[in-house]
Amino acid sequence: MKEVLAELESRRATARLGGGQRRIDAQHARGKLTARERIEILLDEGSFEEFDMFKVHRCTDFGMDESHIPGDGVVTGWGTINGRTVYVFSKDFTVFGGSLSETHAQKIMKIQDMALQNRAPIIGIFDAGGARIQEGVAALGGYGEVFQRNVLASGVIPQISVIMGPCAGGDVYSPAMTDFIFMVRDTSYMFVTGPDVVKTVTNETVTAEQLGGASIHTTKSSIADGAFDNDVEALQQMRRLVDFLPANNTADLPELASYDDPYRADMSLDTLVPDNPNKPYDMKELIRKTVDEGDFFEIQESFAGNIITGFGRIEGRTVGFIANQPMVLAGVLDSDASRKAARFVRFCDCFNIPVVTFVDVPGFLPGTSQEYGGLIKHGAKLLFAYAEATVPKVTVITRKAYGGAYDVMSSKHIRGDINYAWPSAEIAVMGAKGAVEILYRAELGDKDKIAKRTKDYEDRFANPFVAAERGYIDEVILPHSTRRRVSRALALLRGKTQQNPWKKHDNIPL
Repeated sequence: MKEVLAELESRRATARLGGGQRRIDAQHARGKLTARERIEILLDEGSFEEFDMFKVHRCTDFGMDESHIPGDGVVTGWGTINGRTVYVFSKDFTVFGGSLSETHAQKIMKIQDMALQNRAPIIGIFDAGGARIQEGVAALGGYGEVFQRNVLASGVIPQISVIMGPCAGGDVYSPAMTDFIFMVRDTSYMFVTGPDVVKTVTNETVTAEQLGGASIHTTKSSIADGAFDNDVEALQQMRRLVDFLPANNTADLPELASYDDPYRADMSLDTLVPDNPNKPYDMKELIRKTVDEGDFFEIQESFAGNIITGFGRIEGRTVGFIANQPMVLAGVLDSDASRKAARFVRFCDCFNIPVVTFVDVPGFLPGTSQEYGGLIKHGAKLLFAYAEATVPKVTVITRKAYGGAYDVMSSKHIRGDINYAWPSAEIAVMGAKGAVEILYRAELGDKDKIAKRTKDYEDRFANPFVAAERGYIDEVILPHSTRRRVSRALALLRGKTQQNPWKKHDNIPL
């Protein structure tokens, strides 16, 4: 028996070494952790249970029959994050560059199936060079099987992808179908075709970082939801994110102990909105002063800054926040902001996370670039997402709510449950200046008359009371009471049930 136990330990030690100490040292030299080191940081200490540690490929072509490394380039298993079950796979760049083979894919598929069957989140850590060329179509078939499982799990369990090295070719499509993608600055990149292929086909000379680094995907393409400075920070932040998410689409929201009084008043909010209606202010200040203990996990912070999306807690329970940001483009809705917010609303709706919306929107961004870029359809995505959502929806209008953008931002007309407004709210078809120029075009030459008309329009519409008279606003509230009002509204809506008409699935304007 001793020999058998010694044999087991020897095999385990070999498997844990992956591609060997030399490759592990090379991984560290690049500023990256190994696949197993990453899992150790991500999961609770001692909680990881590994599957298929000894699995090897079956390829015999191109000399592969002479090279078998246990684990075949991916570490899979399950563990806990703050006591809650999660499944995880971590690609091992030290073994065949983390490339995907048929058996490599089977390991990932097993974990995906287990996560879906047992209704727990799955986290994929990517650091790989794409398909294993020696296996040809068998590797491509493996990709297809993984992709299919991503789709089946979508909206059922949270799926998170962490890009911690190269992620190219077929490897990029699995993360693209998950709920969140995070990257590590300077050491990770994503692209369908690499710089060499781009050079050959289009004659463009570009580096991996310029083509698909974290700076590109967090600011330009919106592929990534965030980026971090190193592996350790990224993994610690994933632990924080998982704490906000329910285990699946039928599970209760996670609820943490909170010592922040839900009825806490913040008098500074009474002076947050400037007297000058054209002067910006930071909407994140309102969010942080509303959520428990100022804890806000922002999603896509560096993309479409004119709208804010992220998770916070009220009375210890997770809430999704969407807010126009007057500091960027006056908080206007454009194509990027609409897509960003629409995807976030749909994620929250999938997993029964209530949505709180803070509104200060002067309208949709005008111009040929927006219209040519499909603003109508992109704006409709956000409208569609809000109108479709059946989760509790609480809306607070802080200042401007103009035109169609008023409707889109979770208004009462698209099933907003509780709609509040601050006294500073202005709910109208458009700003006073624009409205007067249309209504009184014939009087534009008379400055005094136009000034009076503008004043009359402002007195009539630059306030929340016309909307309140019609029941479109449930209550005009004091800014300092926002946390209490939102907290009470969410408590009221905790038992909300609402169903859309049966359909196979909707046809959102993609």
